[in-house]
Amino acid sequence: MLEHLQQLQSIVVSGHRGWKSAYPENTLLSFQQALDLGVDMLELDLRITRDDVVVVIHDATVDRTTDGSGPVGDYTLEELKRLDAGGWFGKVFEGLKVPTFEEFCELIAPYPDVLLNVEIKPDERALETADAAIVQLASRGELHRCVFTSFDATVLAHIHDKHGLKTQGFPGEQMHNYVPGPEGTISKMWAVGLSMKLLTPARVKEYEDLGILPWCYCPDDDQQVYYAIGCGSLLMTVNNPLPAMRIREQMDLSPTSFMPQP
Repeated sequence: MLEHLQQLQSIVVSGHRGWKSAYPENTLLSFQQALDLGVDMLELDLRITRDDVVVVIHDATVDRTTDGSGPVGDYTLEELKRLDAGGWFGKVFEGLKVPTFEEFCELIAPYPDVLLNVEIKPDERALETADAAIVQLASRGELHRCVFTSFDATVLAHIHDKHGLKTQGFPGEQMHNYVPGPEGTISKMWAVGLSMKLLTPARVKEYEDLGILPWCYCPDDDQQVYYAIGCGSLLMTVNNPLPAMRIREQMDLSPTSFMPQP
């Protein structure tokens, strides 16, 4: 499924933590709303609880996106599930919970053509998190639609070397433990994530010449989407999918058949 992305002739939209601009990030509601909107891919963040359950949450602590406090890894799943993961975003969302990765996988099961950008957050248990998530995905037959990412080059290399899976890295100045040189971290990358601050036509060409798919984040308004298109980065991770999806329809760049069934 993923190989066709290397010859993109259409705009591919990835929902950042679901539909982040309109719903509490990394909740099942946010992911479902993005799916209902018709995104081509979902980006999500994984960490692991004290009792070894992979959960979907971005920050190292629960402070910003729940009514709790302290490191995610200090919580058991039962304790984490007691927290409110929606009220911080708006009163109407009170009662939403931090989802397990298993719950996320059940949610996306009816959408076999939707790709997954699975980010392993860099912490002391990142390799365990990656291995556990990969086992879950493999048991469901879902690995073919996944690209794994991390800002920790050690995690990226682990996923590439141990599991032989596709990875998306970042420019060296943004990564922890980055190994320079052609045989270093860059050799582990199938794709590279470029922030809008770093996105230029020259940078896109640099990675394309290396056979690495240039992938931008987060063009969230019309001007940024048009700029990304002009730079040649047609795969876009976005907080707000509406501008990119509207513009690709206007330009007749919708990916009606960019992902053949495996």
